[in-house]
Amino acid sequence: MSEEEVKQQHIDQELEKSEISEESQAKSHGEILKEQICEGKKIYTLSTSSVLMSSLTAGLELGFSYMMLCSVFYFFSDSLPEASLFKIIALVYPLGFILVVLGQSILFTEQTSLLTLPVLNQKQSLLSLLRIWGLVVLGNLIGGWMIALVMLWLGPKLHIFDTETIVTIGTHVADYSLPVILVSAILAGWMMGLLSWLVTSSKDTVSRIIIIFLITATMAFAGLHHSIIGNIEVFSAYLLGPELTLGRYIWVQSTALIGNAIGGAFFVALLKYRAFVNNVN
Repeated sequence: MSEEEVKQQHIDQELEKSEISEESQAKSHGEILKEQICEGKKIYTLSTSSVLMSSLTAGLELGFSYMMLCSVFYFFSDSLPEASLFKIIALVYPLGFILVVLGQSILFTEQTSLLTLPVLNQKQSLLSLLRIWGLVVLGNLIGGWMIALVMLWLGPKLHIFDTETIVTIGTHVADYSLPVILVSAILAGWMMGLLSWLVTSSKDTVSRIIIIFLITATMAFAGLHHSIIGNIEVFSAYLLGPELTLGRYIWVQSTALIGNAIGGAFFVALLKYRAFVNNVN
């Protein structure tokens, strides 16, 4: 057995020894890490169709956040300046994320760090990680496109928002240089990875809802780029207005996806895992 294999075996033993804490105690770093690795490994065992269906569901469910932020923006548009509207919608932005996370649908940004941990723990290959990332992103995007088409038709029919609102929100998301979008998306991916970590650390539903609300509302208030709900926002504006071209949509979406992946995989998965490994060694 090589030195690397011995070291990995020692890490696995330490993870196994991470005992489940009492109900009144906070979970240890090792306990959270073990749960995250186990949860990530389960997703790798799912069939391709199961991963696609679950990720498509997540993309659809985020549409409720989009519906609410468009509705609030439209409702207050006559009484508040536009800059204030983009801050107020942070209060309703978390809705879809609460539905997705508590409903355990597979959302790319929330699962990025979770799916990376089994690779770092040498239980899955990098190729398998890229494959499942691809499936999850595909499902999330398709779900987003589908719900965007529904909302484009339904919103004006119900008089909860209009096409001008849709275009304004979408162009606002895309109206930044690609380096700014990249760094913004890295921060958003970092926060979503932390959301996954903190949800695992909590032991009751109310705590999880509070965590999801605080993190996603902060993302919305700061205007950080989230690739999946951003997909709905920018895609909708592309369909309705001349302000956004197909090329611009693709560049913004690709940059946000790359940034989110870096934020979750490096700043959460790698750093959290290395912190545990360094403590073991």
